[in-house]
Amino acid sequence: MTEGPLNESEMEWLEETLMSYGHDDASVLDVSELDGMLTAVLSGPMVVEPDAWLVAVWGGEKFIPRWKNDREMNRFIDLCFKHMNDIAERLSEYPDQFEPMFGFNDVEGKSYTVVEEWCYGYMRGVALTDWSSLPDALKADLDLIALHGSEALSDRLDGMSEEEYEASIEGIQPAALRLYNYWVENPQHPESQKPIVNGAKVGRNDPCPCGSGKKFKSCCLH
Repeated sequence: MTEGPLNESEMEWLEETLMSYGHDDASVLDVSELDGMLTAVLSGPMVVEPDAWLVAVWGGEKFIPRWKNDREMNRFIDLCFKHMNDIAERLSEYPDQFEPMFGFNDVEGKSYTVVEEWCYGYMRGVALTDWSSLPDALKADLDLIALHGSEALSDRLDGMSEEEYEASIEGIQPAALRLYNYWVENPQHPESQKPIVNGAKVGRNDPCPCGSGKKFKSCCLH
């Protein structure tokens, strides 16, 4: 490992910051959800630029925090990148060490795995690019994650037996790895925007269409 995972103190600070500045259901509210979102960002068909996923963490530009100072903002961004680099390294170099950051809930002395936050985060990451070209053979893997990460599918969970529910949870980690491996081998490229061609011919002494205010002959003609 080149950098390693966040330590306990860093993870706690990141969680507190997400909860402090989070906005209801619009934003990522804990590190489990952030872990899921970053995993999907790293696993998708196209590169998602940091300015896009960092805004998506908060649910949109209008929810970006009013940071106390630049130090707080920079620490948040640095820890996000450090955690993202750790996920990326595990996915690509050490897949046997890749573990989604699920939560745990103790009820009457029994520990239960909580996957919903991670899966909701993963689906947030999926929404940042177009996954529609995913082959049918792998759609079941994405559907498995969506099963735990979508309110629209909650009724299906309610109808599952305990054994079926446990099996679905155990299938999330290998499903995420298969999705990552597929898109690494089959990356998609955004369509390049075609230049707009103006049909009217611009005269040498006409104003330059670039908007500079100069004559065409003194500007873009050359």
